[in-house]
Amino acid sequence: MEQGKKINPLDVALKQVEIAAEHLHLDPGICETIKQPQRELIVHFPVKMDDGSIKVFTGYRVQHNMTRGPGKGGIRYHPEVNLDEVKALAMWMTWKASVVNIPFGGAKGGVQCNPKEMSAKELENMTRRFTWEIAIMIGPERDIPAPDVYTNPQVMAWIMDTYSILKGYSVPGVVTGKPLELGGSLGRYEATGKGVFITAQEAAAHLKLPLKGAKVVVQGCGNVGGIAAQYFERAGAKMIAISDSQGGIYNKKGLNISSLLECKTKYYCLITPGTKQGDSISNEELLELDCDILIPSALENQITQKNARKIKAKIIAEGANGPTNTEADKILHDRGIFMVPDILANAGGVTVSYFEWVQNLQELLWSEEEISDRLTRILKKSFAEVLNLSRKEKVDMRTAALMLGIGRVAEATRLRGIYP
Repeated sequence: MEQGKKINPLDVALKQVEIAAEHLHLDPGICETIKQPQRELIVHFPVKMDDGSIKVFTGYRVQHNMTRGPGKGGIRYHPEVNLDEVKALAMWMTWKASVVNIPFGGAKGGVQCNPKEMSAKELENMTRRFTWEIAIMIGPERDIPAPDVYTNPQVMAWIMDTYSILKGYSVPGVVTGKPLELGGSLGRYEATGKGVFITAQEAAAHLKLPLKGAKVVVQGCGNVGGIAAQYFERAGAKMIAISDSQGGIYNKKGLNISSLLECKTKYYCLITPGTKQGDSISNEELLELDCDILIPSALENQITQKNARKIKAKIIAEGANGPTNTEADKILHDRGIFMVPDILANAGGVTVSYFEWVQNLQELLWSEEEISDRLTRILKKSFAEVLNLSRKEKVDMRTAALMLGIGRVAEATRLRGIYP
């Protein structure tokens, strides 16, 4: 969604650091250090297409900060991927891992492409060549990619295989979000969406808002929004709207999410000639619906100063990275809307990625129940820590989450010092 001038997500990310740093009274030198990425790689690489032609793609891998552990972050395939976006996402990954207190730093990657217009073979060729180009930066002890927008377990399998061929032996720990057959973890696919549900559930409990019968709106129906919507539906919430990149469907009496997601899988869109569940609605209109809980799970900059005053939700839980800009944050806070920020709400993915990585390194396999219990404990503890800091410092939830995450990274930076 574009409203007027397109907002640069890196500007948003840097502004957030400045806000948190002011509250934390950070040393200016440390503040400047943690604002900058440690490494950024841009690659241009050829791929042979199905028609025999050669197309050159541009890809990125950014390692923002690895003070607390190896880099961790997804790889996205999207036509609008650019360096500033990847830098912002890598920075948010640093704070996200820190908020849930797992020993990872932040990284991110992407390829500028339109995967919807590419065959499976073209995607495989592109993925394998991109992996070869960024192999100098990744590895189970250095930087561990994962799925993101328009990438999935199959893409991770290709990355793992290509990297393993380069090394000469199988290296399952180089990526997370892999198929189970290649060392993937139970519960990884639904982890991010489940985490959004868990943290929204905690917010609802804090506000004494019963989930049963609560009106929920979800923007985006991929493995974050779609999974979250299913969890809300199972909890007895009333799903009144959901969307994909083409638009959404709305019914104030409630939708059958499972059948809509089946339609999406079968026809690649929510709204087909056979869809009778509700009325068509744009992504812009969907955000402004009268609801109790709003889950923006699409791309960045969906809620801005242009539409923040029209938001009617009581709770916003950010499934996407950076869906709300800083100006909108202030408006929403002043209006009393409870925000579960992205670096807390969607941290389920990186948390279970950590579990997968640990299992790979130790050659273990945990049960789905064990993973679910560990995930729930970590997210509930992190939510409570952010909420307590918010109350203590009298700041909004995003600022509190950033203070917690950035504070831990800053302290680790201070303790490690500068060499030489």
